[in-house]
Amino acid sequence: MDLSHVILGPVVTEKSERLKAAGPRHTHTLLVHQDANKIDVKNAMQRYYDVSVESVRMIKTKAKTRKLGDGRVMEKRHAAKKALVTLSAKSKTLDLSTFGSAA
Repeated sequence: MDLSHVILGPVVTEKSERLKAAGPRHTHTLLVHQDANKIDVKNAMQRYYDVSVESVRMIKTKAKTRKLGDGRVMEKRHAAKKALVTLSAKSKTLDLSTFGSAA
């Protein structure tokens, strides 16, 4: 998979902000591509954001649907895949607005 398309953006919730601020090792919650795996996320973080990653955990959220009648179905929540990325204590801070070029 092309590493430039792995990370789609940050997840901004109260829980993700609390995890980001807790302790010396910061855990960032990121929305990632459906086909991405832990190795792709770690390599993309190191290549484009120049941070050292300690661990990556993945969460898949299934789509939530609702029946409307006449055989129609409405999707209330889309399927998503998130990555919880823990940076090492000696790593620099993560700034998602600076997308570095491949070296």
